[in-house]
Amino acid sequence: MLLKLPLIISIAGVSGGGKTIIAKYLTERLHNSKTLYFDDYEFDGPDDIIEWVDNGANYDEWNLAPLIRDIESLLAEPLDYIVIDFPFAYKHSKISTLIDLAVYIDTPLDIAMARRVIRDFKNSPNKSILIEMENYVSAGRRGYLEMLKSIKPNSDIIVDGSLTVSKITDIIYEAIIRLSD
Repeated sequence: MLLKLPLIISIAGVSGGGKTIIAKYLTERLHNSKTLYFDDYEFDGPDDIIEWVDNGANYDEWNLAPLIRDIESLLAEPLDYIVIDFPFAYKHSKISTLIDLAVYIDTPLDIAMARRVIRDFKNSPNKSILIEMENYVSAGRRGYLEMLKSIKPNSDIIVDGSLTVSKITDIIYEAIIRLSD
C-alpha cells in the first residue's frame, strides 16, 4: 500500500480522556512530525453543546476553517507525520478526508472526569467543583455519551485510556508502523 506523506493521525476521546498528552508523546516518538491541538483554536460552533447533542450532534456545524488551514499548510512541509488532537475523528466532513488514521482513546468516564477536575479546578474553591459536578450529572454527561456513541465507532483503532501514557503511545505507534508498511 502506497501512502501519501505526511500521514495524518487524529487522536480523539472525551474531555479529560488524554488526547493532548498522547498527541504530545506520540509526536515526540514519531520522527519528522508536528502536532496541532484542538484547544489552541477558537472555533465557531454551537453555543449550547447539550442542546447540540440533543438535536443530533451535527459535527459539520463547527467551523473548523482555522484548523483545516493549518493542516493544509503542514501538508506542504516535508513532514512524515501530522498528529492532530481532534475530538471528532471522521465525523466532520471537511477534515475526515484529510485523516489517514483515527484513534479513539477510550477512557472510562470517571477517570476522564477526575482528570478534568484535577486539570481545570486546581486553584478553584470547592463550590466551583461542586457546581461542575452538578452540571455533569444534570446535563454534561450527555456530551460524553455522544462521544461514545458517535466518535468511538467511527475510529480506526480504539485504545484503552486507563493504560499508561507510554503503553497507549506504544499501541498507536505500532498501528502507525503497520499502516506505513
